[in-house]
Amino acid sequence: MSQWITSIRQHPSGVLLGAQLAAILAYPFAGDTAAGRAVLGVFGIFVLAVAVWAVRATPALTWVAIVLGLPVVVLTVLEGVYPGNDPIRLWSSVLHALFYGYTAYGLVRYLFDDRFVTRDEIFAVGANFTVVAWGFAYLFFAVQVLWPGSFVSYQGEVEQPFPNMLFLSFATLTSVGLSDVIPVLPHARSVAMVEQMAGVLYVAMIISRVVSLTVLHRR
Repeated sequence: MSQWITSIRQHPSGVLLGAQLAAILAYPFAGDTAAGRAVLGVFGIFVLAVAVWAVRATPALTWVAIVLGLPVVVLTVLEGVYPGNDPIRLWSSVLHALFYGYTAYGLVRYLFDDRFVTRDEIFAVGANFTVVAWGFAYLFFAVQVLWPGSFVSYQGEVEQPFPNMLFLSFATLTSVGLSDVIPVLPHARSVAMVEQMAGVLYVAMIISRVVSLTVLHRR
């Protein structure tokens, strides 16, 4: 048991990556029910706590994570209780996006702080990618609240649930173009273009740096 605790403390980015992937796999089982939303809400709070923990392990400022994290937890609970309240959904999405953006910033600081690559930094590369995708998914959701009809799916739905936004975000960030959800209004397309650029820059700046440092360290 002590070995597990030590491993978790040494690899907070690995815990964050695992939590993010587990949340993705949990969405199909939760369904669009009150109980499902409650389960995802509780798990989302856990993921946010892990994100705060991961940011604390970086040179980023802890108090910023706390100031952003506490309102996000409250809004996550309120959104589960009042799922149709647009102001709550909007502020929850905006603060979620800011929190995940700050977490991504902290992880980038963590990755660029060393001259060699550790095992946890390898996990941080994957965790940071999922964090960025999650942040843009919340931005998409906020855009949908502000400008209804910003996204349509092939079934003709104009009100997209969050799993659809998350799927669109991952498809856009990876540039695979496999999403069946399409941004159709100008603001939605602008955010999608910014995410496309973020995906290209992520490979060019972060992954290339980690690979080069790994090769130099072996030499």
